[in-house]
Amino acid sequence: MTTQNKKIVLLPGDGIGPEITRVAVRVLRECAAQFGLVFRFDEFAFGGSAIDQCGEPLPAETLAACRAADAILLAAIGGPKWDAVSPEKRPESGLLALRKALGLYINLRPIDLHLPLRGLSPLRADRAADIHIDFVRELAGDVYFGEHRVEPDPSGERASDAGAYTTGEIERVAKYAFERATARKGRVASVDKSNVLAMSRLWRKTVTRMAADYPGVKLEHMYVDNAAMQLVLAPDQFDVILTSNMFGDILSDLGAALAGSIGLIPSMSLGPGPSLCWNDPLRHDDAARKLWPGKRSRMDRVRRR
Repeated sequence: MTTQNKKIVLLPGDGIGPEITRVAVRVLRECAAQFGLVFRFDEFAFGGSAIDQCGEPLPAETLAACRAADAILLAAIGGPKWDAVSPEKRPESGLLALRKALGLYINLRPIDLHLPLRGLSPLRADRAADIHIDFVRELAGDVYFGEHRVEPDPSGERASDAGAYTTGEIERVAKYAFERATARKGRVASVDKSNVLAMSRLWRKTVTRMAADYPGVKLEHMYVDNAAMQLVLAPDQFDVILTSNMFGDILSDLGAALAGSIGLIPSMSLGPGPSLCWNDPLRHDDAARKLWPGKRSRMDRVRRR
């Protein structure tokens, strides 16, 4: 068997991030041994810990290492300690900057409620019997990457966030969703708000046109508010859910809750270069405390780090 060497950059981040990263590395080493792989792990500061060390969430050294890696493993970032930091310097801004620098334009989050974990789902057993959903979220556009302004107003202040999509940005993520559905059950639910938003009207128009190239895939359009309701009422109707950046951010977390917790769900961001694989249990520790009350003291310690 030929041994393949792969370089993985570790971004342990903040809070319980370093702890879960250590466990993940042990698992990856065991998996690598089974498939003739050798993983080299290099750790770099990112998020809140990078702010403490370097004054910014994405240091140049970290970005350079990520660009040269075969893959990136990110744990948890952020926490109350950095809530008062200016928006452009918050830990989350480092994540947006990393996505932009690496050209990561697709986020894939598979939601699979496996039989041993069904007791963690908040749904009744009959509704949680068959949950296997792939969320395909556009990751490089929308209001997250638009202009953010705060201006004086007679009442105090006026805040605005501008969002935009191009045909090409929609096409590349829709292509991925259609091809993924082709290899699965052949269904795509495209989520938008085309009755209100111009971005969504272009989204629906583009996705509808592209569906003609995939005759084996059934396309359904759904407004985002209805999609949220349907995820709770009948999640088994979904195969691949395709949606924009902001809607995908919200709906994929809802989908994760159907399987118990976002901390149990993997996530991968894709682009032309190295992929970013990550999880973020720190932001959702309140949900974890409700699921596992015995861990209360542990989660409280995480908050104080």
